[in-house]
Amino acid sequence: MEYFVHETAIVDPGAMIGAGTKIWHWTHVCSGVVIGEQCNIGQNVFIADQVSVGKGCKIQNNVSIYRGVMLEDGVFCGPSMVFTNIYNPRAEIRKMDQVRPTLVKHGATLGANCTIICGVTLGKYSFVGAGSVVTKDVYDYVLVTGNPARQVGYMCECGERLNESLSCLVCGKKYEKNNDEVIEK
Repeated sequence: MEYFVHETAIVDPGAMIGAGTKIWHWTHVCSGVVIGEQCNIGQNVFIADQVSVGKGCKIQNNVSIYRGVMLEDGVFCGPSMVFTNIYNPRAEIRKMDQVRPTLVKHGATLGANCTIICGVTLGKYSFVGAGSVVTKDVYDYVLVTGNPARQVGYMCECGERLNESLSCLVCGKKYEKNNDEVIEK
């Protein structure tokens, strides 16, 4: 094997795991899952069938990724953050035909204990603050916090908050607005 699976983890037959990926204690990866190279999947994680995880993702402890969720490369899922996949679930009524897809784009960060309501897109390098509840799309490089999550700033690709001139004081990258989108200069 070109990847590591802890002895307490379960990886169902039919799951595809990329080289260099590490899957830790008490994690369950279902059949049909595709996980890219060099990922780190923490303990007590559940990844449902038909989920796609890009390369270089970090999924911290106690995260469940349900059918309908797609993570692009370099996504960070903080400890105990939550994805949903059915907007109005009921225990007594099967609604798996109502799964709403959620797309998390390249480099996004989802803070500890945040909740992502299904059917949204989180833009590249967006940043969801710890404990926030995301109910609508988040654009590229945008920082959101609160319940419901609201835009409070912009983030650099290096993970630092941009100043008012959309410059990063840590790595020196500069950004600009282009039709309400933020792009790197």
